[in-house]
This record gives sequence, C-alpha cells and structure tokens, in this order.
Amino acid sequence: MSTFEEEIIRHCSPTLAGIKTGNLFSYSFDDHDQLINQIINWNNTLNTRGVYFERLKTNRNRVLLYVYRKNRLNCDLSCPKVERFLNKIGYPTGDLESCLAFLSERIHDSADFPHEIGLFLSYPFEDVEGFIQNEGKNCKHCGYWKVYCNANEKIKLFSKYKKCATKYYQCLLKGSSIIRLTVAA
Repeated sequence: MSTFEEEIIRHCSPTLAGIKTGNLFSYSFDDHDQLINQIINWNNTLNTRGVYFERLKTNRNRVLLYVYRKNRLNCDLSCPKVERFLNKIGYPTGDLESCLAFLSERIHDSADFPHEIGLFLSYPFEDVEGFIQNEGKNCKHCGYWKVYCNANEKIKLFSKYKKCATKYYQCLLKGSSIIRLTVAA
C-alpha cells in the first residue's frame, strides 16, 4: 500500500507545483484519528505555502480529499460566469468555506460527483458546461477531464500535468520532501 505522502505526490503534484488550482484523491485508511492528525499536520505544514487539505467525504475506511490553492480557488470561483452558474445551483459563492461545505454536501447527497466539481479543479468553464450539456458524450478529447473546446491546448496542458507528476514522484523517491516540492504562493 502506498504511503499518504506518495498519494499526495501521485495525485496532487500540479497543485503543489502551482500550475493547477486543486486535485482530488481517494485514500484508504485504517485509523480515523491518525488520518485526521495527518490532515491537520499537512495543513499546518503547507498552508504557509498556500496549499490546503479538505475532507469532502469520509466513509468507514476511505476519505475523499481535496488539495487546493486557496488564492487560485477564490480567483477561479469569482469569475462572473462561474459565480452565476454556481449561484444558480445553490452555492454560497461569497464565502469559500461555505462553498466548500456545500460541495461536500453535494458529494454526500449524490451517487455521482456533481458535475460542477470541475470548476474546483481548474477545468475550464466551457468544458464543464460542455460536459453537462452533452451529458458526458461527444467530447473532442478525454484526458484529465472531457474536453469540449480547444482540444490541442488542453492536450498540451495534460502533458504538462503528467510531466509534473512524474518529476515530482521521482524527486520524492530520491528523498525530496513534499514541503520542498511545494511552490510557495
């Protein structure tokens, strides 16, 4: 089984590098109290660099973690078309913590991920909107998300994310710490 640190690097390198607003990952745990302590410790360590950990859903032995850059997320969610879209489905966009709590509720209340989750993960509004309008079909490319606009641009971006994750994982294996790999905001 992978360590918590390996999973952070494997799934969240673009966020740690400052090239993406946020990433999600699911993590299996044996001890809930130990998990909470790990999340608190990582927040204490990385908040000074602008990176935050948020539990969006916890089951008996699995947690869905959202790792994000608070300043970038505030900027992403304050885009007028994003804000209008989120307000229309009930998000309290004026307050980031309330917005994240509402996202968590939507995840708990749904069998699937709410489609707007892409807006929290640096997916362009046009692709989120395209996914919803096309019910997940007819995309131009499928990578980190389903692409409906500017496919060539997104393919290059996906390559950048993959290179980042590969490089960060190699650095971790060579002994670099996550704090050292995390770009300050």
